[in-house]
Parts: sequence; C-alpha cells; structure tokens
Amino acid sequence: MKLNVSSKAAKWYKDEFGASDGTPIRFFVRYGGFNQLQKGFSLGVISDEPMDAAVTTESGGLLFYIEEKDLWYFDGKDVEVELDEQRQEPVFLYH
Repeated sequence: MKLNVSSKAAKWYKDEFGASDGTPIRFFVRYGGFNQLQKGFSLGVISDEPMDAAVTTESGGLLFYIEEKDLWYFDGKDVEVELDEQRQEPVFLYH
C-alpha cells in the first residue's frame, strides 16, 4: 500500500491546521459517515504523533501517515490525496 499527497493538498492541510514543517497528519478510520471503501465507516484527519505508523509520506513539509491498526480500512489499495480545485478541499482516490 502506498500513500501519496499532492503538494496542493499538502498546502491545504498546512493552512487548515496552521501547521509548520514537520507536523504529522494522521488519516484514521472512524465509525459512521459514508465512504466508498467500507460501509458504515469514514476517514478522519487529525494532527497527532505517530505511534505505529504503517504507511508514511512527506509532502509540503508535512508528514502524512496511517497507523497499522487502520490499514484494514483501505483494503490494500493505494491512497492518493489531491486537491479538488473547484471545491477547494482534499479528495481521496483509491487505486
């Protein structure tokens, strides 16, 4: 599994979180909501220190990661985070 965050999406997270270089951003599974991968679950985002990071990537000076305990949600798919220019918000693509 790979995680890729575009530079435009990374800038969005940097601005939204008021983050500086080196800030960790975690993608995690939360109960409820709607997502195309796992019915009844959705993806959450938080600035948090890694404990057991399974997948990491750096973009725009930020460290993005997914913990080992949340890998099941992605079902082995690669994750690409892009910025939707029209909505001005991140969009998650799964390959």
